[in-house]
Amino acid sequence: MKVTVELSENEMAEILDFTGESKKGPAIRRLMEQALQQLHRVQIAQRFIGGEWGVELESFENDRDRDRQRAQELAE
Repeated sequence: MKVTVELSENEMAEILDFTGESKKGPAIRRLMEQALQQLHRVQIAQRFIGGEWGVELESFENDRDRDRQRAQELAE
């Protein structure tokens, strides 16, 4: 799909610099891909932060508790 976007010369130069692309079309495409990826990451993070999603880390938590107990015993 083709879309016309109006940008200033400074904005286009910044986009080219930021993306590392040398051509305008691929630079804008890469910028949009990166922006969408960032938005998806924010949405996923919000689901974890809000409690909608969660992860059971039982073995990690058990290991952490055991390590803390050992450290406390060594400190005594």
